[in-house]
Amino acid sequence: MSEIAKGSCLCEKVSFEIRGEFEQFFLCHCKFCQKDTGSAHAANLFSTKAKINWITGKEKVKTFNLPSTRHIKSFCSECGSALPSQQMQGKLLVVPAGSLDTNISIKPNSHIFCSSKATWARGLNDLPKLDSLPS
Repeated sequence: MSEIAKGSCLCEKVSFEIRGEFEQFFLCHCKFCQKDTGSAHAANLFSTKAKINWITGKEKVKTFNLPSTRHIKSFCSECGSALPSQQMQGKLLVVPAGSLDTNISIKPNSHIFCSSKATWARGLNDLPKLDSLPS
């Protein structure tokens, strides 16, 4: 049986479901992913077999392809949330893990582009861990 993952954007005007298995899950530290997430890395799932079905808001999905690169980002034109994108002429589905609303069974395979890792991101595992905002 094929897995079904559901997801949406922050404003919930875009929703989708993914049918099929994710083959890879990478935490990417390249400079492009740092810029488009505003964070230390992107967390993206990859599949050459899974299919996306846009439930609502497909017309709100915008895609940016960084010129002269393979870097592509799809996002909600209302709230800016990262959304899945079809890449390599539709042969590859890339899904930002944080856009999913359902749990998935796959765990990250590896960190990639670590040579570009933000210097402030080193040693993050050593920081205190809190369940909510500090008081």
